[in-house]
Amino acid sequence: MKGLNYQELLKKYDLKATPQRVIFLNELEKNGHLSIEELEEKIKKIIPSVSTATIYKNINAMVEKGLLSEVKLPNSKNRYEITKDSHAHFICEKCSKVEDLYIDDECLKNNIDKNIVINDIDIVIKGICEECSKKEL
Repeated sequence: MKGLNYQELLKKYDLKATPQRVIFLNELEKNGHLSIEELEEKIKKIIPSVSTATIYKNINAMVEKGLLSEVKLPNSKNRYEITKDSHAHFICEKCSKVEDLYIDDECLKNNIDKNIVINDIDIVIKGICEECSKKEL
């Protein structure tokens, strides 16, 4: 997903390509999964005058249009990411880093023994990331 054209991406989702939105998307692409507070901290280093209300308003608009996804993690603040193909999230129990894990959601849907319609699969896998595992050795 690296090297996105933010102006085209915003246009695709019927959103105006404001300088703030372009910076938000750039920070999310660079850093992955960020809470609003983490995003605000990064944005204020670039645009010190940006208000918290502006950040919330823009994030909410991008979530409503489907450009951003809200990632709900247990015992953690919600984080945001640029919407991608279906995937699970791995969260490290030591450092709290969040990584995307791509899974075959069709395989999961086909192996559920119920006669139900599945619209979305949201999976969080917890464990210890590679860096933290190496530190424990």
